Amino acid sequence: MTDAHTTTAAADWHAWQESWDRQQEWYMPDREERFRVMLDMVEALVGTAPRVLDLACGTGSITARLLARLPEATSTGVDLDPALLAIAEGTFAGDERVTLVTADLKDPGWAEALPHDSYDAVLTATALHWLHGEPLTDLYGHIAGLVRDGGVFMNADHMIDETTPRINAAERAQRHARMDRARAGGALDWSEWWRLAAQDPVLARPTARRFEIYGEHAEGDAPSAAWHARVLREKGFGEARPVWCSPSDTLLLALK
Repeated sequence: MTDAHTTTAAADWHAWQESWDRQQEWYMPDREERFRVMLDMVEALVGTAPRVLDLACGTGSITARLLARLPEATSTGVDLDPALLAIAEGTFAGDERVTLVTADLKDPGWAEALPHDSYDAVLTATALHWLHGEPLTDLYGHIAGLVRDGGVFMNADHMIDETTPRINAAERAQRHARMDRARAGGALDWSEWWRLAAQDPVLARPTARRFEIYGEHAEGDAPSAAWHARVLREKGFGEARPVWCSPSDTLLLALK
């Protein structure tokens, strides 16, 4: 079952998934590594048949990798973006292990739309940096209420340590130089990917709605990993720390 937007025209959902992955890898060449570590820790802490909440799921990148590795898992994907949800719905059509839900994570009642009131693991990647500190703190409180005792929450995202400005600047300069070279070689950036989605006969309408909801790309605060760990402990998690990191990004794990 699904609450996500249903499209009736034919589309190559696999191609759109691949295109999304390549666009995201332009920004994060180590994207697959963080997913691997995330699923390593899911398996280590909650087993091979977990009930997972894929938070701000987008096209279902986490869910696809979860089910490929742990076929007995089930996943609830929740997002507000109608275009990315359309791709997710097309990708997972007919797979009873996947439920897709449309909800706004800034709405205090968003969890009421979920099919379950507790999860073994809540997973998210490169999404919550859109939220500023106060709404993210509130969201972490809701997540703590959804994770069962002994369950996990993992967030792989931009987490910037402001105490190391020279390291940050050097890493940023090197990363942008690499991205410029890849862009010259034909890699799609965020804006170009969305321009193509807006021209697709299936995705044009949900893409237009997406920009009505979100506007142009915006960033939140991207606080440090230490901030995330502290807030998650305050909200009820017993342990919280990074389990993978690059100079600009961290996979932070919190254990209930």
